[in-house]
Amino acid sequence: MINPFATKTELKVLELLQGSEGMYGLEMVRASGGKLKRGTAYVTLGRLEERGLVKSRLIKQNNPGLPRPLYTLTEAGKRMLEASRVAFNQNGK
Repeated sequence: MINPFATKTELKVLELLQGSEGMYGLEMVRASGGKLKRGTAYVTLGRLEERGLVKSRLIKQNNPGLPRPLYTLTEAGKRMLEASRVAFNQNGK
């Protein structure tokens, strides 16, 4: 069974994606101000994508190498973020 609630790390990722045109995993790590580590970010992104809260698409880079996934927030992700904020505010967390 999938947990219907978001963890603090998941919320951080959703917050970073909110209002953006999309971000790469390493961009999120840098933008988090040390709250996300590289390995944690990618595991969390995978989990959020499985739950339909974020989606990714592969973007070709100008330099040789593999395409990189660009992550965006889905409508379900926006709803989860808002619901989690309301729940945290009601519980005083």
